[in-house]
Amino acid sequence: MIAHLRGRVAHRDTTSVVVDVGGVGYLVHVTPGERIPARGEPVELHTSLQVREESMTLFGFAERTSLRLFELLLGSSGVGPKLALAALGTHRPDVLRTAIGGADIATLTQVPGIGKKVAERLVLELKDKVGGPLDGDLGLVAGDVGGGDPGLRAEVRDALLALGYSSSEVQAALRALEASEASTTPDLLRQALRVLGGGALDGARS
Repeated sequence: MIAHLRGRVAHRDTTSVVVDVGGVGYLVHVTPGERIPARGEPVELHTSLQVREESMTLFGFAERTSLRLFELLLGSSGVGPKLALAALGTHRPDVLRTAIGGADIATLTQVPGIGKKVAERLVLELKDKVGGPLDGDLGLVAGDVGGGDPGLRAEVRDALLALGYSSSEVQAALRALEASEASTTPDLLRQALRVLGGGALDGARS
């Protein structure tokens, strides 16, 4: 699977970019607002390769958080790559997470192709995976956890959800670690697991 591309911009239009990697051009579908440098400039994209019977299509994002949400949206029945990309082209990832977590149907139906029924299904199927209204950035401000690295918080949050913890448990654990000085994902994840396992906060910081 092609999960990452680093090369130079060979061509760019509203919805796609060709990335030249060692003389090979990769066509990547992007949102109109994706931050893509000018032609000839270096570019780095996190990608999702979607394989169908007759095609293989790459979708790319400058931020890993957008890629994660794109693939999460694909986990909802009836949502394909084009609709997931349209959602990220309409709203920022934090807005989408908040809308899904807070059952904000009005915001979700602003996405072309998402009607009320699809929006309700997104909420039903993904609410526990994206968390509540504040969970888009874990209900915390930058600097609360992991030296202010939002990517670190997101990685730990995703790992805990994948382990089967509920969004409320994950949020509570990370709130308990607001003063943590952990600077790597494994360190913060270990601390969060200690808290979830009933360990005292002092023990989690050790």
